[in-house]
This record gives sequence, structure tokens and C-alpha cells, in this order.
Amino acid sequence: MTIKIIIIIFLGLASGLSVGSGFVAFLTVLGIIPRLTQLTKTMKMIQSYEWAVVIGALAGVWASLRDPSLNMSAYFLIPFGLTGGVFIGMLAAGLTEALNVFPILAKRIRLDGEIVILIMAIVFGKIFGSIFQWIYFVHR
Repeated sequence: MTIKIIIIIFLGLASGLSVGSGFVAFLTVLGIIPRLTQLTKTMKMIQSYEWAVVIGALAGVWASLRDPSLNMSAYFLIPFGLTGGVFIGMLAAGLTEALNVFPILAKRIRLDGEIVILIMAIVFGKIFGSIFQWIYFVHR
């Protein structure tokens, strides 16, 4: 029985290290965080961004293992959701900026001069998708 537990612990640590290393390599190779600080003109705060990613990843791992319950009113949870959404949105914006996703996508769907329409379609799609997910899956 103890050999089985040791093997499970080893596999869990090994898989966590490999996924974490892949995540860090992904962010490092693409230069997401430095590009995000350039976009927001906050180059002096690059270490804060890096620590936010590390702490966020650790909190996400802890939350997925523990399944926490905050037992708070929904009104107190709104700021947590907003800050989390802003951070993920900014990280995604840095990723798309680094990869030039929007110009390539605009050329593929023949919206070369109308990139604002493409961006607004993505923004509204994300908003309505999040509202649908919240209403249909969370409050059911």
C-alpha cells in the first residue's frame, strides 16, 4: 500500500513539474509578460506581473486540489471575478499581440481594413459567452 502511495506522489509531482515547466517556457519563449508591460506602459512593474503569474498558478493549483468554498455573498465576489477577468484578458491580449493573431485572422476572413469590427466581435462573443455560462451552468 505504501509503494502505491509513493508512486502516486511521484507521478503527481513529475506531471506538475512538466506542466509548470511547459507553462513557464510558453510564457518565456513568446515573451508574453514583457510585451504585456510594453502595451500597458508599466515596464517598471515587470516583476509584479511575473509574481502575479506565479502566485496565480499556485493559487489555481491549490484551488483545484482543495475545492475551496468562500461562503461569501455574490456581491463580495464580484471584485475577485473582475480582477481575475482583467488579468486573464490582459494576458490573452499580450499573447495575441505577440503572435500577431488579429492581423492574420483579419486577412484570412477578408476584413483587412476593419480590424476593429473583428476585435469587437471577439469582445462581445466573450462577454455573451461568459454571461450564458454564468446563467446556465452556475445558477442552475
